[in-house]
Amino acid sequence: MKIAVLPGDGIGTEIVAEAVKVLNVLDLPFEMETALVGGAAYEAHGHPLPDSTLKLAKQADAVLFGAVGDWKYDTLDRPLRPEQAVLGLRKNLGLFANFRPAICYDELVSASSLKPELVSGLDILIIRELTGDIYFGQPRGRRVSPDGHFPGAEEAFDTMRYSRPEIERIARVAFEAARKRSKRVTSVDKANVLETFQLWKDVVTEIGKDYPDVALDHMYVDNAAMQLVKAPKKFDVVVTGNMFGDILSDEAAMLTGSIGMLPSASLNSSSQGLYEPSHGSAPDIAGKGIANPLATILSAAMMLRYSLNQPQAADRIESAVKDVLASGLRTADIYSEGKTRVGTREMGDAVVASITKKTTKG
Repeated sequence: MKIAVLPGDGIGTEIVAEAVKVLNVLDLPFEMETALVGGAAYEAHGHPLPDSTLKLAKQADAVLFGAVGDWKYDTLDRPLRPEQAVLGLRKNLGLFANFRPAICYDELVSASSLKPELVSGLDILIIRELTGDIYFGQPRGRRVSPDGHFPGAEEAFDTMRYSRPEIERIARVAFEAARKRSKRVTSVDKANVLETFQLWKDVVTEIGKDYPDVALDHMYVDNAAMQLVKAPKKFDVVVTGNMFGDILSDEAAMLTGSIGMLPSASLNSSSQGLYEPSHGSAPDIAGKGIANPLATILSAAMMLRYSLNQPQAADRIESAVKDVLASGLRTADIYSEGKTRVGTREMGDAVVASITKKTTKG
């Protein structure tokens, strides 16, 4: 099982180190190789996704990714900014399906900004299409407007577009996932305004007929954003496009108390995947040893389940995380009065200790 380890920038190096520590204690035949990506790669190689890093990622069964980005790179030309590394990996590996679970652990109900009764027991899976939509549509650019409300003025434009095959494959991913959960899919669109999402709605409806055991409903994105904070537990699997999924998954993340708790997986048709925490590089706290590594550790568990065919090992990690939370340990982002505040390394050590203890007992 070959894993490409790409820590990246900011807190990425700190949180990935803890995930690697957890993987190592599982005593499985991993081959892990580390490479630079993002701003760190730009500094060393002049590009955020060097050929050597991309080659490693392509050859691996899975990629464990930290985070990229720093404010100091915001003045670079867009193709050289650290964030382009993520887009490049998605494109070159064909990663079209993003899985982002939003689970509110019982121990963290009080950390959510919503009332406990709204989030207790929350378990949502947002599936976001990754390779289409306005992020990749052509044409795009800036120009002097030839027409419109202000002819002759500078304008910028991006193109939202989806093809039938792109929608079909992400819809099937969502329905298959729902079959393993509560058998409910909510497709989020803006079909009342956008032709792109009228096609989306039509195709998802057609694919849904192949899954008569799964209930399907459709919801406009503005209503979905509202319902996520009004009645989040009404959702099971949510499937949507690239831009809407980007926004809604971050909103769902905060329902759980902290984005520092949420893992994610981006998969291609061969189950090769890129696994990363849902949060960013947080350069303001990098090097302070206070970042929450649990999202990255849980991403490693998803990697074991979806790409490496090691579901029992994934269960061991997830069980250890629950044990650590139950013991009262908290990093700063999820800390509450009466709990024990710990740093990045201490939290990773606690997860390792829990796995080791259960292994010894077993």
